[in-house]
Amino acid sequence: MDQARPMQIGELAERTGLSIRTLRHYDEIGLLRPSARSEGGFRLYTPDDESRLLLIRRMKPLGYSLEQMGELLAVVDGLADAPGDAALRARLDGIRAEAAERRDALRRQLDAADEFLAQLAAR
Repeated sequence: MDQARPMQIGELAERTGLSIRTLRHYDEIGLLRPSARSEGGFRLYTPDDESRLLLIRRMKPLGYSLEQMGELLAVVDGLADAPGDAALRARLDGIRAEAAERRDALRRQLDAADEFLAQLAAR
């Protein structure tokens, strides 16, 4: 794909592994708005939109709510506009620490699942 060419919703869904329905929902709630619309009204997405969507997708396994995802994106957007904003930087650091805690909890769950499978295999 030509990186400069905007993608329609179906192509973005295919590239990210998310459903068209999910992308439409994200648009409706303001989590991911398309960068443009075609003359026919079709949503058009850029590579930056795809990157934003991949960030959202990576938050899902960590159990973030849509509201929490929106809060993180607001911090990321704020830092893009004001990279020196100490309050936003502190908020991002807090989010990063929380994400690490969530990741560690998932690792513990995975370890428990592996132990369970090993016990089943031993029977």
